[in-house]
Amino acid sequence: MRRVFGAKKNTEPPPSIQDASDRINKRGDSVEDKIKKLDVELFKYKEQLKKTRPGPAQEAVKARAMRVLKQKKMYEGQRDMLYNQTFNLDQVSFAAEGLKDAQQTMTALKSANKELKGMMKTVKIQDIDNLQDEMMDLMDVSSEIQETLGRSYNVPDGLDEDDLLGELDALEADMGNETEADGMPSYLQPDTETDYDNELNLPAAPTGRNGAPQGRVQAEDEFGLPAVPRASLRG
Repeated sequence: MRRVFGAKKNTEPPPSIQDASDRINKRGDSVEDKIKKLDVELFKYKEQLKKTRPGPAQEAVKARAMRVLKQKKMYEGQRDMLYNQTFNLDQVSFAAEGLKDAQQTMTALKSANKELKGMMKTVKIQDIDNLQDEMMDLMDVSSEIQETLGRSYNVPDGLDEDDLLGELDALEADMGNETEADGMPSYLQPDTETDYDNELNLPAAPTGRNGAPQGRVQAEDEFGLPAVPRASLRG
């Protein structure tokens, strides 16, 4: 069967840009080494030309130097061509990498765009506006509730603000008068009323009954009056 249809050839994958660039760089390095060897040889011929006298010997050295110089120019041309190829490959590689980056960027953008579209289907601007309006209404109701709970029950209605301000001024004036003495209100100051008992110097009250001296207690009748002595009754 192989003789009739032939065997399938194994095709190798094409070289990549990096492989081609590496191969050209190796060739360029090899050519550069040859140029350096020719430079060393030319330097020797230059030294020989300085030492030899004009004549057949000097002409022979010149001929050899010209041959080496031609080889050097040829290698330099090859080196420049290889460097140009390497530069072109580098440009192509840079462009290829840029395209790969752009492709990856486009893939990421498409994926993000698809995800955003899916998210936008679940989020609507009208729903957000309605939620904001509802939150504002709830905050207003909460403020009204707090104001109602903080209302005073014993404050009478119909009070005039000017009258209240007048009473406040009067209260401040009274407080100012009370705090004049040593900076202490009158109700906190000690009692300074005059002790009239000490001023009159009255004697102490008798300790016996009915004012009688101690040890001699006068008898009293049934009505609480001093009893009359019996002797006076006889007479």
